[in-house]
Amino acid sequence: MYKMKQPKIQPEGVILMSTFPDEKSLINISKILVTDKRLCACVNYTKIRSLYLWENKLKHEDEFLALFKTTSSLIDELKAEIKSNHPYQIPEIVILSMADVSSDYMLWLTNNTHANRIK
Repeated sequence: MYKMKQPKIQPEGVILMSTFPDEKSLINISKILVTDKRLCACVNYTKIRSLYLWENKLKHEDEFLALFKTTSSLIDELKAEIKSNHPYQIPEIVILSMADVSSDYMLWLTNNTHANRIK
C-alpha cells in the first residue's frame, strides 16, 4: 500500500473562494494553480446566479463559484496569483479557514501542494 510522505510541519487548511465570469477562465487559471504551480490541491466549482451592484447598476449574472483548497503556508502566493490573473477588475477573494479537518485529508492536501517545501 502506498504511504504518503509526512511533511515536517503540517500547515492548516484554507479555502479561497472566488467567482469567475465563465467556466473557461476558471479552468484556465485552475489548471495552472493545481498542476504547474501546485498552489492548491483541488478546485471545486459550480455555476451560480449573482446579484450585485456594479457602477451603480444592478447586475444579475451567471457566474462560476470556485473553492480553491490550499494550506495556510501557501495562501498569500495563491491570493497574489489569482489577483494578478483574474479576469475581473476587482476579483472576489475570500479566505475561509478549515476547522476540524481530518488528518488524512490534510496530509493529502499538503502532499499535493508545495506546502511541504515551506519550513
